[in-house]
Amino acid sequence: YYFPCQRWLAVEEDDGQIVRELVPVDEAFVKKDSENDGQSLATLGLEQKAKSTTYTVKVKTGDKKNAGTDANVFITLYGSKDDTGIVSLKASKSNKNKFERGKVDEFTVESVDIGDLKKIKIGHDNKGNSTGWFLEWVEIDAPSLGQCLKFPCGRWLDKSEDDGAIERIIFPAELQTTEYIPFVPYEITVYTSDIFGAGTDADVFIVLYGSDGICTQQKSLCLNKREQRMYFERNSVNQFIVELEDVGDIIEKIRIGHKGGGLNSGWHLDRVAIRRLLPNGK
Repeated sequence: YYFPCQRWLAVEEDDGQIVRELVPVDEAFVKKDSENDGQSLATLGLEQKAKSTTYTVKVKTGDKKNAGTDANVFITLYGSKDDTGIVSLKASKSNKNKFERGKVDEFTVESVDIGDLKKIKIGHDNKGNSTGWFLEWVEIDAPSLGQCLKFPCGRWLDKSEDDGAIERIIFPAELQTTEYIPFVPYEITVYTSDIFGAGTDADVFIVLYGSDGICTQQKSLCLNKREQRMYFERNSVNQFIVELEDVGDIIEKIRIGHKGGGLNSGWHLDRVAIRRLLPNGK
């Protein structure tokens, strides 16, 4: 069995996760073939994305005295087919100090397909100076499933408050579930020109347009400023697997640009290649 990863396991990189679930792939993908290597890895990125689900997890700490926690918080998502296992919520995308009073923290959780989300378990390890935590709610958005679920809590996770539990199983509130058209993964390969000063450190974004006026949201290709400095260098090829609204079988045009700012924002773009994984896996 071959389990390629090619992803960071680091709090400050990629989606911030330090544990990953990997799916096995055909041996042919792993064989190093100098002529075909780039293409096989490209295909692999899209194939792996099709087998996994990315969840955006928002966690609201209550607006009460001493509601925040310094303990390590973890979550497990339970679906109709499987569960994610214990996932540490370490890299908040919205706050440097996470789980502070009245704040909403956003995390990315990626796992193999667990089916319809049925419940979650969330808790902490009770370590640190201020451990007691008042959890208001958890919201989980899965674009590839077209579903956003709200898990209301409104209770303490504190050994000296409420019932003394520091982990809780929570079920979604049916009336607060939002359904929408599922997103699909696109593989976007960006080629920066080989001329002096071609590279950029700016925030590059893209919009895809299909027929009948359908278009995606504007999506930044880099997750953070560090990636902006790493990618889009002179004569470079950078590939991104991005979940976006499905614009259909035909992409009529794209809009690509950057937000300026910084010392080296000017960019000479050579070309962009886009592939969409079709429903039958092609």
